[in-house]
Amino acid sequence: MSTPFAGPEFSLTDDLTATTEVLVVGVFSGEDGIALDDAVPEAARGPVADALVLVGATGKAGDAVRVPSPAGSGLGAASVLGVGLGPAPSDGAPVPAETVRRAAGVAGRALEGVAAAATTLSRLDLAATVEGAYLGAYRFAEFRNTSAPTKAPLGTLALLARPGGEALAAEARGTVEQARLTAAAVALARDFVNTPPNVLSPGEFADRAQRLGTDAGLQVEVFDEEYLAANGYGGVVGVGQGSSRPPRLVRLKHVAGVEGAKHVALVGKGITFDTGGISIKPAAGMENMTSDMGGAAAVIATVILAAQLGLGVDVTATVPMAENMPSDTAQRPGDVLTQYGGTTVEVINTDAEGRLILADAIVRACEDDPDYLIDTATLTGAQMVALGNRTPGVMGTEEFRDRVAELSRGTGENGWAMPFPEELRADLNSRVADLANVSPHRWGGMLVAGVYLKEFVAEGVQWAHIDVAGPAFNTSGPWGYTGKGGTGVPVRTMLAVLRDVAQRG
Repeated sequence: MSTPFAGPEFSLTDDLTATTEVLVVGVFSGEDGIALDDAVPEAARGPVADALVLVGATGKAGDAVRVPSPAGSGLGAASVLGVGLGPAPSDGAPVPAETVRRAAGVAGRALEGVAAAATTLSRLDLAATVEGAYLGAYRFAEFRNTSAPTKAPLGTLALLARPGGEALAAEARGTVEQARLTAAAVALARDFVNTPPNVLSPGEFADRAQRLGTDAGLQVEVFDEEYLAANGYGGVVGVGQGSSRPPRLVRLKHVAGVEGAKHVALVGKGITFDTGGISIKPAAGMENMTSDMGGAAAVIATVILAAQLGLGVDVTATVPMAENMPSDTAQRPGDVLTQYGGTTVEVINTDAEGRLILADAIVRACEDDPDYLIDTATLTGAQMVALGNRTPGVMGTEEFRDRVAELSRGTGENGWAMPFPEELRADLNSRVADLANVSPHRWGGMLVAGVYLKEFVAEGVQWAHIDVAGPAFNTSGPWGYTGKGGTGVPVRTMLAVLRDVAQRG
């Protein structure tokens, strides 16, 4: 197992005259030209703004322009990097955290190879600056050789702190550490997703989860194919039987040690590669199916993060892992399998495999009587048709669904609540079994998958299903703090939910 990505080191500073390579400042756009964020010393604002304008700075979001520090500015940096924040908020409102996070991410990408930098963005939002800079600097280079980058990611970033006493400084240090751990968890999920499927088999995925979970102090169980077959996990076994690399089920538990703590169950789809099985996918773009374990990656990273942060909520992750391959042992369209818990399913399409392994895991997770259950998966292409590549679809019991979607938008991961039209359930009726795994038509495919999973959620459990088929894997160019490949969505959404449950119940 390779060493996980280590992001920049962070420190707090109150001195912009200290020597450093680059000072990162926020730049607002406006009808009358650009304006720098208020944390830039007043004497330096005019000269720096003039220098940035000369080389084309506009202040638009995503903009990044670097210039030598103007003579007489009083800054200790050799150069200044202006990153766009868009229009300044009206009426003195704070700059949104996601705006700061994305600007810091742009800076993290632009500063690759810089040993030491400082930034004023932290005065706008300290946690968002740390998360954005860390994730913007992220890269996955384990398998590069002759094309390996010659420069290291950003080394250290000094964060301009708000003036105050030791109590405020201690609070700021705590904020920085929590934000760093959060970003590291997102990076861990990215590492999992970006690891190629010839390396990350179900067995290897389970082994890595076990090592990381044990190191974090979690209770860990790993179940092999013999256990799964003997104990009725027909979905996981059926999907995995076409591969020479057998399936696994991993359970990781964080115990808060708090009297009366709520219990949240997490379930993540762990298809380490998806060919579609006998219902094989088109060749074009199939390489992106290395991301089909993005839900599992996010769930594993989140439960580890819950332990690292000492969250006052019990969290149990149930993670099914399999490889969906076509072979003489693969399940066929028309086969009937029995999900864990006894429900029989006619497999109409072997490429609708994610819901089969999730159903087993959901039933097992509900046996623990959780208060809440979140499952997440790169489940349907229909999610991208409906909502695009950056907006997860959130389904489930209405109150909890809406709560999760609202919290997701607060993190910048932008989940959107979706309905369960009652007429869709009839589309899953089978002529030979309790259920069919797909609808006979293509309409509402994201919702139909959610309706299927609903069948396996125990009565009384508040449940949310997050479809991240597009948002978990970026196939286009870098933007904000998101590079190409694994994104780590929805780690920060699930963290926000866990914190909210710990606080409010």
